[in-house]
Amino acid sequence: MKLKLYNQNLKICGCDEAGRGALAGPVFAGAVILPKNFYHPLLNDSKKISKKTRDVLKIFIEEHAVSWAVAKISPKRIDKINILNASIEAMHKAIQKINQKIDLIIVDGNRFKKYKDLNHTCIIKGDSKYISIASASILAKTYRDNYMKKISRKESLYRWEKNKGYPTKEHKIKIKKYGLSTYHRKTFKSN
Repeated sequence: MKLKLYNQNLKICGCDEAGRGALAGPVFAGAVILPKNFYHPLLNDSKKISKKTRDVLKIFIEEHAVSWAVAKISPKRIDKINILNASIEAMHKAIQKINQKIDLIIVDGNRFKKYKDLNHTCIIKGDSKYISIASASILAKTYRDNYMKKISRKESLYRWEKNKGYPTKEHKIKIKKYGLSTYHRKTFKSN
């Protein structure tokens, strides 16, 4: 299915997060406003494209967006307020960095809390329907993956450069063997 613009007459800010299901590392969120003529043939939901394609699209989005931002919420904060609230807080932080007037926020998923006095719409599978949400998902994922690769140099036991902090079988085995690092979330269920 071809991705589309949500509404050509409004300044739309698309939002998505990355890292919600991870055991370690922050949750990241992207917020993006795109021009009306924005197009790239490879653009899709970040989970449906290769790392190489995401890296190409990240640069393209950053160069062509009207405005874009990425924000993160730490594992400690995730443990304090839970992953859903942390994901929404990360999106709010990213939106706050947008340097344009916003007419409407469109968010991937079914949960969001009002940001200031702006209207918003939640769209299930929005990252595979609308270009601004797909673009936000690509920024969130590429920034998070790069962050996890960077911190894996400090905590090489867990192989985050490969699993990005997600609950792979190997990651769970490493947690059982070595315990939790300071980058792990304490509130996940490990079974």
